[in-house]
Amino acid sequence: MTVPSISWVVALPAILATLTGLLVLLADLGMEGPDRDALGWLGILGLAVTAAASAVLWNTHTTSFAGGLTADRYAVFFNVLFCLAGILTLLQSMNYLQTTDIHGGDYYSLTVFAIAGMMLMAAATDFIVAFLALEILSIAVYALAGIWRTEPRSNEAALKYFLMGAFATGFLLFGIALLYGASGTTTFAGIHTALQAETRPVRTLAVAGMALLVVGFGFKAAAVPFHLWTPDVYEGAPTSVTVLMAVGVKAAAFAALGRVLTTALEPLLPDWQGLVWIAAALTMTVGNVLALLQENIKRMLAYSSIAHAGYLLIGLVAVREGGGAAMLFYLVAYALMNIGAFGVVMLVGKRGEPNERIQDYAGLGFRHPALGAAMAIFLLSLAGIPPLVGFAGKFYLFSAAVRAGFVGLAVIGVLNSVLSVYYYVGVLVKMYMAEGGAEIEAPSTRPHLVTALLLAAVGTVLLGVFPSWAYELARQSFLVLRAH
Repeated sequence: MTVPSISWVVALPAILATLTGLLVLLADLGMEGPDRDALGWLGILGLAVTAAASAVLWNTHTTSFAGGLTADRYAVFFNVLFCLAGILTLLQSMNYLQTTDIHGGDYYSLTVFAIAGMMLMAAATDFIVAFLALEILSIAVYALAGIWRTEPRSNEAALKYFLMGAFATGFLLFGIALLYGASGTTTFAGIHTALQAETRPVRTLAVAGMALLVVGFGFKAAAVPFHLWTPDVYEGAPTSVTVLMAVGVKAAAFAALGRVLTTALEPLLPDWQGLVWIAAALTMTVGNVLALLQENIKRMLAYSSIAHAGYLLIGLVAVREGGGAAMLFYLVAYALMNIGAFGVVMLVGKRGEPNERIQDYAGLGFRHPALGAAMAIFLLSLAGIPPLVGFAGKFYLFSAAVRAGFVGLAVIGVLNSVLSVYYYVGVLVKMYMAEGGAEIEAPSTRPHLVTALLLAAVGTVLLGVFPSWAYELARQSFLVLRAH
């Protein structure tokens, strides 16, 4: 019997994130009141160290833990993205928690544990490891969704997310079981080899397993028709947790789905490509159409995030013509835009008054010009207006679809992008052409939130004007998967 080798370097980023979460928990025992801000800074420092350690592994390609975990450029790309999202989320949270009376120690440690789960999902090359990583992430986010214990909406959001998540996990496990039955292994490389030497009964079993996996990951990515939980949970959860779900959880789902489809299930590409095509078209269209009807800005951004999941799925459909790199780039763009937009939502809200109706934003552009300008940048970028990063991301995605011969899907994407302009600009119209909005606290009273907002705004503009270097990093990251 051969004893599998273990290289801890492969798991180093997740280990560092886990240690950070544990350190925050221990430090919380001796802190009270305003001192708890230090816990947020401790989490930010830990994630910064984790991101740096991940970047050092850029040229590493090592598989360990019996083929269950891999350190490669694809994993490093997502690790840095998760750390960036986590740092900005924690920075925003430090002021937001003061207005909601949420216990900081639990919140900060759960956030970091969730990010550790995301990292493991991106690096997993075995379905058992991927499932365990998904559960680490999910359990932390279930708790975070309901962490505002005195708010009924938060409790409802946590319950809905937990029940729907458990249901989706069943599909994922059933899909893994079918693929194991078809191949005799749970490693991605082993499944790929088995499917290349397929027989018809094996292929039928594998296709059924693939379909169930798409359902499981589709729930986490909020793809239609597995999106129904999204608006209620995004609206009910604390807004800083909504940021983590909209950005981190979605990115982790696409990280896992991208690796699974392009490595383990690459021999089934003709089968899953059509399925993902349909999911992309439906997700874009349903998300944008329902966003038009919303009067609550968190629900509008929730449906908007569903639509953006549809755009991201285009990258998987066109994976052989640069779609994978475009998907990775768009995930970075999506993270910056949504962290910024939800950051404005947090700034507009105040203790006891969330001010989440779009009507509450009337006149905001005149009363607080800098805040209005930031929101304009994020919404216009989400709509795909040049020269912001949202435009560059959509350009790469739609171009890849055209090169791959999916012109119809690219046209659907462009039409949906045009449709989205209506509801994004509708908020700007309220901000600059209406009166009677909610009175808000001066942004200067919440400096951490403003700092996160400024960083997101600068990133949204600079990556839109100079997208090439980030796209090249995304391309190199995805090439690792195409090489195997």
